[in-house]
Amino acid sequence: MGRLDGRVAIVTGASWGIGAAVAEAFAGEGASVVVNTLPDDRMDAYASEVVARITAAGGAAIKVPADISVPADVGAMVAAAGHEFGDVDILVANAAHSQRAQWTEITIDQWDRTMAVNLRGTFLCAQAVHPGMLRRRRGSIITVTSVTAKLGMAGLLGYVTSKAGIIGLTRALAREVGKDSIRVNAVMPGAIRTEQEVELDFDDAELAKLTEEHQSLPHRGFAEDLTGTFVYLASDDSAFVTGQVVTVDGGWVNY
Repeated sequence: MGRLDGRVAIVTGASWGIGAAVAEAFAGEGASVVVNTLPDDRMDAYASEVVARITAAGGAAIKVPADISVPADVGAMVAAAGHEFGDVDILVANAAHSQRAQWTEITIDQWDRTMAVNLRGTFLCAQAVHPGMLRRRRGSIITVTSVTAKLGMAGLLGYVTSKAGIIGLTRALAREVGKDSIRVNAVMPGAIRTEQEVELDFDDAELAKLTEEHQSLPHRGFAEDLTGTFVYLASDDSAFVTGQVVTVDGGWVNY
């Protein structure tokens, strides 16, 4: 018996990286999973591979392209989940937008896109799954922030700002929905090696050096190092945990 047997989960931004790893871990624990992808040919192809791996292992999953910053897309995604599997029990709001730029060179469009995906998208997804969670009188909403919200990071002003905002959203939303037996928590990853990190062109040698200098565990983390935390927060093992930020960073931040 899996810890998520009979549950329905949506994982946004699940084409690759943390989202893909979480989607596969949830399916392995018995959940039926909606693998969300940005409506983009490359991301769509990656999401198809995630679904194929889940189904090949005997799990249940569907792919649903949706831009989570667009209300109509979010509504259609939740409707697709309901049609295929039923009301959503678990939301992982993982999809994120980021780009490296000097803060003086960030355009309004770039700033707005980051906030639209990272903050508005998280809000829209939570709002869309809420009615189904109310019907089931249970639910776990898991947001994804970043250790950069505590540390700061040059070149990522919009991203860091949005990830700090997600902490506030998580804590406030936990107050809003706790009376309905819905829990809201955030996972705060550290220096996790993902495909997106590679595309942002970070210096891997520099990150490895920072990891060794600052983390208690002196090695890089990978998406699979986070999945146990997500499963815990999605399952009844954390039935009395809400409004919390769980840091998974190898001991980089100790406060």
